Amino acid sequence: MGKALLRDFSKYVSLNILGMIGVSFYILADTYFIAKALGVNGIAALNFAIPAFSIVHGIGLMIGIGGATRYSILNSQNKSEEAEGVFSGSLKLGSLIGLVLIIVGLFGSRTLSSVLGADAVTLPLTQAYMATILSFAPFFILNNTVLAFVRNDNNPRLAMTAMLVGSFSNVILDYIFLFPFGMGMFGAAFATSLSPIISLGILSLHFAGKKRIPAFLKHKMTRPAVLDILTLGSATFITEVSSAVVLTTFNLLILGLEGNRGVAAYGIVANLAFVAVAIFTGLGQGVQPLVSRYYGLKKWELVKKVKRYALLTAIFIALLIYAGTFAYSDTLISLFNNENDPAIAQLADEGMKIYFLGFFFVGINIVTAMFLSATEKARAAFVISILRGLAVIVPLALVFSNIWQMTGIWSAFVLSELIVAGFALYLATATEKGTVIYGKRD
Repeated sequence: MGKALLRDFSKYVSLNILGMIGVSFYILADTYFIAKALGVNGIAALNFAIPAFSIVHGIGLMIGIGGATRYSILNSQNKSEEAEGVFSGSLKLGSLIGLVLIIVGLFGSRTLSSVLGADAVTLPLTQAYMATILSFAPFFILNNTVLAFVRNDNNPRLAMTAMLVGSFSNVILDYIFLFPFGMGMFGAAFATSLSPIISLGILSLHFAGKKRIPAFLKHKMTRPAVLDILTLGSATFITEVSSAVVLTTFNLLILGLEGNRGVAAYGIVANLAFVAVAIFTGLGQGVQPLVSRYYGLKKWELVKKVKRYALLTAIFIALLIYAGTFAYSDTLISLFNNENDPAIAQLADEGMKIYFLGFFFVGINIVTAMFLSATEKARAAFVISILRGLAVIVPLALVFSNIWQMTGIWSAFVLSELIVAGFALYLATATEKGTVIYGKRD
């Protein structure tokens, strides 16, 4: 069983990490091509718009992870009809929320852009990006939802393929729309918005040839099922929304300290960090199907082993990430500093070397929250996510920025993740020792 477990762990984790690295290209490719086409103001505008993307992404992950967790548990208990009902409810819920976000994008994107910090110079660019992303919200949400279900339906390879093809399509379309076609900020957002549609096309292969009425038409969406999906996926959603809140808070603080150049420097750091977070998210999503399956089968020792493997892997990945960014920070920054602005380069370099220390703790926090969600400990997972995104980092950033300016802002991320890691490890230990008992909801 040990070798089989390691084989499954390696397969699910590696495929999901590769897939999430691909997904992170949604924003990273935009940052690179926007830097080349639109310069400092383009990067700053993108940074103001990213919170909207994070919220859309988070809604999709919440519905996908929440629904897929229940789906996996029910399937492991041979309750296939109920599992299919969860899939149906997740699709309908995602479609409904996506339609609401289209309305927000069409009529509220200008107001949202101003609230998130865009000024007279960056407002038109920010609004163009945000309105486009929100107009395609149903596709982003459904893509994340279907990805999670396909992964949990024993097809992680197809899920990875869909993520990678969608993301690489974004890179190609970014170049075409921004340069030969000269479509500006709208072109970058449009390229990103087409990616989930391409991904969904690939994911549809999973359902091809299945001789049954599609689950979307067959089952009704019930209130208890919706609440169950949202509860199990709430920690993932809070993590993404928290990222948006932190990004907005940092943008506003840095705007006051260093202006648009400071925001551009933070944009570089934040987008490189987005890739690092995606790797840890891939790790968490990779272990979720295994944890939920063994939890549903009441194989507690296997649940513990998967968690142990995941935490060790998280620490190893953090070492690789920090060593790589420390050694190649100048090269990485130059990719996005198209105007070779020395002030931006210096701010970003100093920021990366402090900020990325936090990833030694980010992996622990993401893996632990995902583990708790996958074992129906939604409340404990929710606490970790709230602490990571709102309760700790925002107050620290406000206080530290007044004392140590930019150094304080970078350091706030590191210290907050360290503090949360202490809580996360406590909750994980309490779960193992029976303070939160396996097999019972908290």
